[in-house]
Amino acid sequence: MDGALLDAREEQAYRLLVGLSVARAAELAEVAELPQQEVDELLQRLQAKGLVAVLPGDDPVFRPLPPDVALGTTLLRRQESLESARQTVASLSEEFRASASRRDAHHLVEVIVGADALRDRLRDLQESAREEILWFCRANPLAMQGAENTEEYGALSRGVRYRAIYERALLETPGELDTIAEGVGWGEEARTLPTLPVRLAIVDRATAICPLVRDDEAAIGEPTAAIIGRGQLLDALLALFESHWEAATPVKLQPDEAEEGGEGLDGSERFLLSLMVAGVPDKSIASQLGISRRTVQRRLDRMMDLAGVDTRTGLAYQAARRKWL
Repeated sequence: MDGALLDAREEQAYRLLVGLSVARAAELAEVAELPQQEVDELLQRLQAKGLVAVLPGDDPVFRPLPPDVALGTTLLRRQESLESARQTVASLSEEFRASASRRDAHHLVEVIVGADALRDRLRDLQESAREEILWFCRANPLAMQGAENTEEYGALSRGVRYRAIYERALLETPGELDTIAEGVGWGEEARTLPTLPVRLAIVDRATAICPLVRDDEAAIGEPTAAIIGRGQLLDALLALFESHWEAATPVKLQPDEAEEGGEGLDGSERFLLSLMVAGVPDKSIASQLGISRRTVQRRLDRMMDLAGVDTRTGLAYQAARRKWL
């Protein structure tokens, strides 16, 4: 397929004719400083492409026609052809990957060794992400602390969706709540569970990275991780994440004092309530909010009175039922 709708000489002749409005072939040849025979040939080609009309007479007069009408159909056909070609390439690529994965196991799993290599790969995967990143964030990260993961903000700003599940112990680690709150402020969706089965990151549902060494063996040698491509193993990891996501507790990590919740709860109370529901201890909540544990207990007592319950379990139930979070 020729990429140009008009060649350079045709485009020049058309532009000159547009400037003249109407012209005879001899007049156009004079303005273009081209031989008469060459101009006659150019006008015939432009006429064949629907860009020039001929007013009949002994000495024909040529006038330009709108290019969007003349070339629009051609452009549409090329777009349809390109889309068909794109779909063909995508189909062939998927067929190739499926065939390669059946033949060669090394296409499915790549093993990397060392904290630096693991950290670099995590950064590269986030920078290449286009749609979604899924995280299992366990306490005591192996390669990269939450505050070091600045690539997340760039991905979020590009419109990449982040869903992260944090172990409860991680929320109690000094400084981690601030880092998680910043990520949520950028658009991350955060939930929490008491424990997670494995450390895991999945990018665009196409690539997963998962450490191979158990936590109780992490101090022995360098950390080792598997990069997992499309296949049944990746499907199983995606199912594992989704099942835990459904069971996890959403965490509100942006204490906005001006925000009003149900039945008069302000932003800081909703923030406190979300941490309590997530299972964060009073001491950690107090530290995060910069208040005393007694103040934490007093505010929870007030919310229990509003909910008409006398236990924190009842408060958590009523908070969900009344959509306070």
